[in-house]
Amino acid sequence: MPGDDIALELPEALRSELKEPLGPIYTDAEQLLGDATLPVVAVGDIVTYHLLAAGHTPAVALVDERTKRTDVEESVREAVVDESPFDETVAVENPPGTLTDGLLAALQSALEREPAATTLIVVEGEEDLAALPAVLAVAEGTSVVYGQPDEGMVLVSADDTARERVRSLLERMDGDGQEVLASLGN
Repeated sequence: MPGDDIALELPEALRSELKEPLGPIYTDAEQLLGDATLPVVAVGDIVTYHLLAAGHTPAVALVDERTKRTDVEESVREAVVDESPFDETVAVENPPGTLTDGLLAALQSALEREPAATTLIVVEGEEDLAALPAVLAVAEGTSVVYGQPDEGMVLVSADDTARERVRSLLERMDGDGQEVLASLGN
């Protein structure tokens, strides 16, 4: 796929920092939605599935049809991808532990669509790191939700504190962090 050059790669030294959630963890999607600033950006198949089951289609969702390195259950894939309630579906490549130019461009393009339009970004590879650029790319205060394995869903408000932490992480990844930050308007 064009535009899928690796922009940033996660070094081993940063992996432990990413285990610390960027916000509170929820196990109930309805409670999370009650506390979120809508619309939300969802990162992960299971998170997206739970938000859809709670009656909310995220403005943007990034999925890879996998959870914890295995294929998602058929019912999850059907609800999120096969019977997608999203207005548009975009496919991108993004190898594990990376952020590609293609993923970053698809995210930005989805966020620039008219407010009521929804986009599903289906990632060939892995979407795990997409929550980081999402926190920087969304409007101030917008909610980003991603999965915390075996714990629940993390709700991040794109405020100054979360954005500063994400900037720090992206700057320390392998690649041109400054260029990526500039492309995200930071």
